[in-house]
Parts: sequence; C-alpha cells; structure tokens
Amino acid sequence: MIRQTLLAFAATAAVVSASEFKRELSPDRPDTTESPVSVEPGAIQIESSFWSFTRDKDAGITTETWTLGETNVKFGITECSDLQLVLRPWITERSKGLGMTDRLDGFGDVEVRWKQNFWGNDGGKTAFALMPFISIPTQTEVSTGEWEGGLIAPLSIELCDGVGLGLMAEIDRVWDSDKGRHEWDFVHTAVLGFDLTDSLGLYLEYIGNTGHGRYEATASAGLTWGQTENLQWDVGFTLGLNDAAEDFGLFQGVTFRF
Repeated sequence: MIRQTLLAFAATAAVVSASEFKRELSPDRPDTTESPVSVEPGAIQIESSFWSFTRDKDAGITTETWTLGETNVKFGITECSDLQLVLRPWITERSKGLGMTDRLDGFGDVEVRWKQNFWGNDGGKTAFALMPFISIPTQTEVSTGEWEGGLIAPLSIELCDGVGLGLMAEIDRVWDSDKGRHEWDFVHTAVLGFDLTDSLGLYLEYIGNTGHGRYEATASAGLTWGQTENLQWDVGFTLGLNDAAEDFGLFQGVTFRF
C-alpha cells in the first residue's frame, strides 16, 4: 500500500512538473486574502491544507480546533472564470473550562465558489475579481446547520519589482446560532507579499472581521516555496490582536495544478 502511494505521488509530481501554463501559479492560499487571478480554462488546481490548528481562550473556556485535509479544488472554465469546490473532510473541536469538557467531530460544511476576473489575469500592474459563494450545511456536529453565502472582492497591486499588495473586501450572510437567525459579517484584509528569492516568498497580513459579533483583528504571516512552476508549499501562522479574535493558529499546505 505504501509503495503504491509513493508511486502515485511520484507520477502526480511528474505530471505537475511537466505541465505548461501561460499564467504564473496564483493560489488563494495560504493567506486569507484571495487572489483575483483565475485558473486557466481546462486546468485543475488543488489547494490543500495538510493540517491547521487554532487555539482560543474566551470567558474561561479554551477551545482548540484541528482541521485536516481542507481542500479547494478549482476547475478552469473560461479565460476569466473558474469554479471552486471547498471540502473540509475532518474537523475536531475540543472545549474545556468552567468544569466542562466538550468535543465535536465531523465533516465540515461544503463551499461552492465562482471566481470572475475582470482584468489583470494575463498581465498588468493590477487585477480584480468578484467571487460569489454559498456554503452547504453537512449537518454534522461541526456544521452550522444552515445555508450561508457571500461575495468576495479581491484586488492585487504590483507596488514594485518583487513586492505586491493584496486587498480584499467580503460580505457574508452567516448563521448566528445564539440568536437563531442569519446576520451580516464584513471581512476586510490587506497583505504585503515579498519575493525573497526566485522561489521563496514571504507575506504579512492584517485581517479584520466585523458584523454580528465583536470586531476581530488578526495578524498573519507565512512563507511560500515554489518547488516548480506548478507546485508550491506553504507554512504560516495567525495571531489574535484583540480578545475577540482567536488567540493563535498554525497551518501547512500545498498548491499544485495540472
């Protein structure tokens, strides 16, 4: 079984390395700010988190969450659009404090997204897109249990050679289980990306979230390494800047296309 897995990985790596594309690899991960560049028509791009971990302490209760294998599968539809399917195969959430212990496990809610690029797909100093999406409840222990959705608007700007700025605004219709109704959330982000070498990149990001709850402010940073033109590895962390935000997070993932 192990030998077959290794052979399958080697075959996939060979196909990924040999594939040729007009556009540079431009994944939505690992930062929160999405890329406005769509996948080329006929191509498939996989953006996967091997694992991610978050920890938060609020009102005397500490919550730790592990997410395994969260994957965004992208299908290039036209020269300026792609279809995306976001899957979260396994989520484990443990809460402890105030004399209680609780654990929730299951398959996370499924997202279907559409990216429509308006300019900058194949060159230029700026690029812009709109990304409507819906979230389909899986009705597991970690599911919200209700349909959600929203609209994402990412903008990228090339500041100078090797330095880029990404901005994103997002409006979401989310389920508030405490109030038993849907509410509006507004997410806004800004990220600076730096090319340290031809293959190594660094990003620094601010993430804000306001709406039905307290304002959440989060900082994020990470590294990317492009092993080939079609294969990129990443690692990063998040740090809560106020009490409302999650205290800390770590993640590691990969992006490849064929």
